Amino acid sequence: MATTDAANSGIVLFAHGARDARWAEPFERLADTLRSLRGGPRGGPVSLAFLELMSPDLPTAVAAQVASGCRAVTVVPVFFGQGGHIRQDLPVIVDQCRAAHPDIEIRCATPVGEDEAVIAAIAQYCLRQV
Repeated sequence: MATTDAANSGIVLFAHGARDARWAEPFERLADTLRSLRGGPRGGPVSLAFLELMSPDLPTAVAAQVASGCRAVTVVPVFFGQGGHIRQDLPVIVDQCRAAHPDIEIRCATPVGEDEAVIAAIAQYCLRQV
């Protein structure tokens, strides 16, 4: 596969979803922060996708990034751990996205809650609460 630069490399933040639209607000703030860190639209797209109860779903979000010119898409599960949705559901959905876009590199990161820096940041937050 050809190498890609940030402008044609997208990020999809993948979250569970909920019935209450307010539940997505922190994920929207995360996406906005990430867009800013990437330099705005010139830094490549950042979008949200949801497993259930909200839209867009992951195939729709990936298709939108591909339509906007992305040659690579990284799916970042915004989950704290690797439960059944991450171990069972997500690989199936990512494989569907890869089958739908065979010329696009679609990567999947580990859940954010598995990263040591995220754990350390949460621990620091907890310490500030006491």
